[in-house]
Amino acid sequence: MNGRDVFEYALVRVVPRIERGEMINAGVLVYCRAQGYVGARVHLDEARLRCLDPSIDVDGVRAALRGYQGVCGGGEGAGQAAGDDPGRRFRWLTAPRSTVVQPGPIHTGLTADAAREADRLLELLVR
Repeated sequence: MNGRDVFEYALVRVVPRIERGEMINAGVLVYCRAQGYVGARVHLDEARLRCLDPSIDVDGVRAALRGYQGVCGGGEGAGQAAGDDPGRRFRWLTAPRSTVVQPGPIHTGLTADAAREADRLLELLVR
C-alpha cells in the first residue's frame, strides 16, 4: 500500500441548541491502529459559535474539547480511560452522545503519518 496505513477519523461538533440542529466543527479525532496513534486537534471559532447561540457557555465548550484531547493523550489526562489502548480510547470518544459537544460519524482513509493527517484534516474541515 505504498507505505500508507488505514486510519479512521471523526469530527468533533458543537451543537449549542440540539433542538435547532445547527452545529460547527470544532475538532477532529484521528486513530491509526497500525501506527498506534490516537490524537485530537481542536479549534473553536468563538465568533461563529456565538452566531448560533449568543448565550453559549464557551468555557464549558473549551473544557469539553480539552477533555477530548486529554483522553487521546492517555496517561493522567485520560481519566478513567488512562489504561486503555488507543483504539478503545478512540471508540469511547466516538460513541454517539447527545450533548453540546459531540462526535460526528467515523470516516476512513490512508495515511503515511497519522499525526500530520490530523493537522491536515483540522485545516481542511474545521478552520
